[in-house]
Amino acid sequence: MEPVANNNQNNYSESMLKGRMAETLVEELLKKSGNTVYRFGYEAIMQNLVQIKKSFDLHSDTGERIRAIPDFIVIDTNGNPLFVEVKFRWNGQLHEDDISRLKRIGDFWNAKIIFVNSTREPFFTVANPPYIDSEESLICHPLSEEKSWKIDPTVYAEFQDLVRKYIVPLKIQPPKK
Repeated sequence: MEPVANNNQNNYSESMLKGRMAETLVEELLKKSGNTVYRFGYEAIMQNLVQIKKSFDLHSDTGERIRAIPDFIVIDTNGNPLFVEVKFRWNGQLHEDDISRLKRIGDFWNAKIIFVNSTREPFFTVANPPYIDSEESLICHPLSEEKSWKIDPTVYAEFQDLVRKYIVPLKIQPPKK
């Protein structure tokens, strides 16, 4: 049983690492294009929540709302704040539980979601609520075409190259026996 636990921990750690890499890439791409970006998100406020964690149910309406807090607040070209969530999806395909997760993010926060993938260009795409069409397919467009932010084409190309260099080469390793 021990190897399974370690493998689960490795998969979790690997997923967390890829997610953090995707968040950092998006944050820096937006900043370098001249946008104002503020970290927000569950992880950013988690230290404060640890103190009150036992006082509320994470699966209550309030708990679900907190768990769905988007990663960033980005100020758009008109000076308006927009909530932004970043998701890394290896092949650009949704995970099994993404549809319900995306619905919560849309219902609670009306956030834009930037997806980062490592198997096909564009590596950065954006989805707006309701995110999913009637056939449960993701509705998104390339980040380079997003009208809310000033995405500098040179910066965009630089960050596409960073994905090619640092994320595309990563392969999911089979479990060690």
